Amino acid sequence: MGEDLQDNLPAELPAAVRALAEADFGAVAKSFGDAGFAVTQPADGILTIRRPGTVRPAVLLSVGVHGDETGPIELTAYLLDALEREPAALAVDLMLCVGNIGAIRAGKRFIDADLNRMFRADRGSLAGTAESSRADEMIAATAAFFDGAGPERWHLDLHTAIRPSYYPTFAIVPDLIAEQAKAKLTHWLGEAGIGAIILNQASAGTYSYHSAEHHGAAGTTVELGRIGTLGRNDLAQFADASAALDRLLRGQPQGGSDARARQAPHVFRVAQNITKLSDNFTMAFGKETQNFTPLQQGAEIARDGATVYTVQHPQEFVVFPNPDVRIGLRAGMMVVRVG
Repeated sequence: MGEDLQDNLPAELPAAVRALAEADFGAVAKSFGDAGFAVTQPADGILTIRRPGTVRPAVLLSVGVHGDETGPIELTAYLLDALEREPAALAVDLMLCVGNIGAIRAGKRFIDADLNRMFRADRGSLAGTAESSRADEMIAATAAFFDGAGPERWHLDLHTAIRPSYYPTFAIVPDLIAEQAKAKLTHWLGEAGIGAIILNQASAGTYSYHSAEHHGAAGTTVELGRIGTLGRNDLAQFADASAALDRLLRGQPQGGSDARARQAPHVFRVAQNITKLSDNFTMAFGKETQNFTPLQQGAEIARDGATVYTVQHPQEFVVFPNPDVRIGLRAGMMVVRVG
C-alpha cells in the first residue's frame, strides 16, 4: 500500500500481521481461490470469500475502522493465517474489511474525520473528507456481499477503547436486530468474554449499525480492551474473543467442548445521546472519565450555550465521553442498566 505505510510499521512484525495491516490479501486470495472458493477484492483492503453453490452464514469482519486500534488487526491476522493453511475449514462466506487504510498508514485514528461516523445519508461538512470516500467504498462492498446472502448474517466490527472502562470489553448492539438473531449474537458475545452490551436505538453513523439497518445483519461494534501499538499488543486480552471468532468462522457450535462457560453480558440501553451543538460545548467531567462511570439523577453531564444535559433516570452511566468531536456529532452517550 505504499512506502509511507511500510515505513510506519515496525520492522519485526510477523508476516501475517504486516500483510493485514498493509491491506495485502494477495496470498490469502490465492490460497482460497486455489481451494475452489470464489474470491473477490472489490476495493483496497476488502476481500470476499464465498463457496459457490451453497447457502452459508455470511460474516462481515471489519478491523482498523480507527487506524490506531491495532489489537483487532493482530487478532484477525493470526486467525486468517491459520485458515489460509487449511481453507476447507472456513464454514462461512466471509468479507474482510480493513477500514481506514490511510490512518493505519499514518499511525493515526483518522485522516480528516472519524470514519465510524460516515455511514449516514447526510454527512454535512464531512462529505469532502477522505473518510467519506472510504465509507462509500465500504458501503458498496457491503451491499454486494449481503445481496443474495442467506438469512444468517453477521457483522463484527472490532475495536479497542481509548480510555479505561468498568467493563474492559463491551459491545454496542443495534436494538433493531431481529430478536432471534440478537439472542444468538448476545450469546456469542458472552462466549467472547464481553462484559456488557449496550442496546442502541438510533444510529450515530457507525458501520455496524448500517449493516444491521440496511442488510439485516446481526451487527455490533465490539470494544476489545485497550488501544496498543501494532506488534506489541497484549494478545492475552483478546484470547476469549479470538477463540469465539475462530469457532464462528469454522462453523463450530456455540458452547462447544472447548468453550469456557461464560456469564451472560450485563445489558444496558441508551438513555440519551449527548450531541455537540457548538464550540461552546463543555462536559462536567474530563474526557478521560472511565466508561460506565455512574451519575445520579439531576447531575449535570454537559452544557452547550443554553442547552444543559442532565441525568434523567435515577442512575445513568457515561460511555465514550469526548468533547473534542466535531460539531453535530455525538460527544458521549448515557446508558441505563436493564439486565
